[in-house]
Amino acid sequence: MTDERVLVVGWPSVLQGEATAGDVLALRTVERALSAAGIGHDTAWSPVMCPPGGLVLDDADPGLYSHLVFVCGPATGTPLVDLHERFAHCTRVAIGVSVIDTADPAVTGFHRVFARDRLGSPPRPDLATVAPMTPEARLPPVLGVFLTAGQREYGARRRHDAVKGTAETWLSRVDAGRLDLDTRLDPRDWRLPASPEQLQTVIRRLDAVVTMRMHGLVLALRAGVPALALDPVEGGGKVTAQAHALGWPAVLSAAAVSESALDHQLAWCLTEGRAVSRQTSSWMGPGRGAADDGAESRAPRADHPAVVRLFSGAGPVNEGLSKLIHHLRGD
Repeated sequence: MTDERVLVVGWPSVLQGEATAGDVLALRTVERALSAAGIGHDTAWSPVMCPPGGLVLDDADPGLYSHLVFVCGPATGTPLVDLHERFAHCTRVAIGVSVIDTADPAVTGFHRVFARDRLGSPPRPDLATVAPMTPEARLPPVLGVFLTAGQREYGARRRHDAVKGTAETWLSRVDAGRLDLDTRLDPRDWRLPASPEQLQTVIRRLDAVVTMRMHGLVLALRAGVPALALDPVEGGGKVTAQAHALGWPAVLSAAAVSESALDHQLAWCLTEGRAVSRQTSSWMGPGRGAADDGAESRAPRADHPAVVRLFSGAGPVNEGLSKLIHHLRGD
């Protein structure tokens, strides 16, 4: 057995454990402290949470360690008792945990417990409060995601399940903050927006949108946010039609949706697509209401004549409205 080597574990190390962002940040705090003190250590993970090249808890050899440090979360449950048994020869320490029952075998199995909270003791700040984090400039992008399994009106041309499945698999590996959004409005459900403005205020804060919904595309471009549009209808449905109507290039047909194609299109959206989406937005009218005076950022560009035509006074949108008015007046 090594003279002094620490195995760092927590709930993200347990197969059936619930790993939270705070748990992982707390683990980072302990790792940094041990490294600064020159103490050799490894961190063990569950198969679900294990990073590439990382150590899975089940593969950790207890004989290599002198100490076991359990970090964060509630100090209770069978997994902790199992750790006490498996690493019985180690000095076992818990830090940053919540102690609900001091007589719990999960608690009494530790040689020392540095609790963040327990009855009768003053609370301590959680370890995540001082965890090392990536600088803001290097944080991953934020994606709003509009998926759908509906649209039965397309009948046999529906490829929704396949497109949605590929998108979900791809999204699970994309390094991004992902928000599951919906264009549906329902004032009875806090999970859904009650008005277009409530949805738009979220979209405006995104770096890009991934959408199977036509209005996800429209509202993203209205907000100047690039949209990766996926058309789940064989041969093209309303998503493709609207992308073409708006001159927006980042649209994939149902047959073209693959993880490599999604990677390529997202990369474009997050680079060149930013400027193109802002330009498209500039011709759609103020996205923040009539009081928005950001005219400079929405100045027209002469190299987009198709966009100019679409939203000019004689363009198809206004032309259609004029025809409606004439029809209603009986002209």
